[in-house]
Amino acid sequence: MNRTDRVESAANGGKRKGFSQTYEAPHSEYIPPPPDEAYWAALLYEGEDGGMGFSEAPDGERPTVGMSPDSAEEDWIAAEKIFEADGTVELTVNGANRGGLLVEWNSLRGFVPASQLVDFPATTDPRIRKGQLALYIGQLLRLRIIEFDKPNNRLIFSERAAQVQAGTRATVFDRLRRGDTVSGQVTNVCDFGAFVDLGGLEGLIHISEMSWGRVNHPRDLLNRGDTVRVYVMDVNRDQGRIALSLKRMQPDPWATVAERYQVGQVISGQVTNIVDFGAFVSIENGLEGLIHVSELAEGHFLHPRNVIHEGEQVRARILNIDSQGRRLGLSLRAGIVDVES
Repeated sequence: MNRTDRVESAANGGKRKGFSQTYEAPHSEYIPPPPDEAYWAALLYEGEDGGMGFSEAPDGERPTVGMSPDSAEEDWIAAEKIFEADGTVELTVNGANRGGLLVEWNSLRGFVPASQLVDFPATTDPRIRKGQLALYIGQLLRLRIIEFDKPNNRLIFSERAAQVQAGTRATVFDRLRRGDTVSGQVTNVCDFGAFVDLGGLEGLIHISEMSWGRVNHPRDLLNRGDTVRVYVMDVNRDQGRIALSLKRMQPDPWATVAERYQVGQVISGQVTNIVDFGAFVSIENGLEGLIHVSELAEGHFLHPRNVIHEGEQVRARILNIDSQGRRLGLSLRAGIVDVES
């Protein structure tokens, strides 16, 4: 029985052969700064199993380690040539660790994120994920290097990227620019975001770039096989990364909040989250206000949940608006009846 038979099949959709470009950011001339390293750390450090990582490799191994202590310089040179030529290699999986697989190429050690596996099942159950990853150990995979970072001893491989012809990724990189809007197909959805095929090269929509509103999980918005139009936040050819945004295809509601609302106005909204210091209320998609605990009700109460509940529809008065700070202060006790009359 081969690996495909043992691993639950998950369609990764057809490859899109092209995309259209525009060199203006949607709705404004503002182009956001490129994501820093912390943005991409999710791909490797968060682990797609929600932190419930496991290891078949020696204890203490980190999946981002790309080179063993006795690795030879010529192995890095060979790996770099393969990376620049966009070639593929066949490597045997010798371990699994925190959201992916460990492979070795001579003295180099690489990592294959679970999100970059072709037939990996879409599941959030850490026990199922652990079992599915373990099935890969001992299997021979055809892989392509998607990140070559010798200074940080990082060598990242992808089974998905190895499915396209050599040179395809370079063509996409040559055509993509920051500020473009492109169409693609969702190939994988995981805890920290979604991967989108742009025609042989995948970009990442981080969960923070999916909606101006609150997103509990990327699967609430996207599924494998969905066709989406996204905004290109950053293109890093050297590290093989493309950062995408879904929410920037729509106007930022905070940009015009002061034009559409005013202090003293009474609004309707739904309670989305309750914390010790108050409750958050969604006024519209991407626009939440805070009712501080002192503005919930008269008298003393042990916790905001004694006054208000998640999912409840409320009417509240706007106390202050800070569009730059993306803050909206609300009150339940500030004379709503008087304002309405």
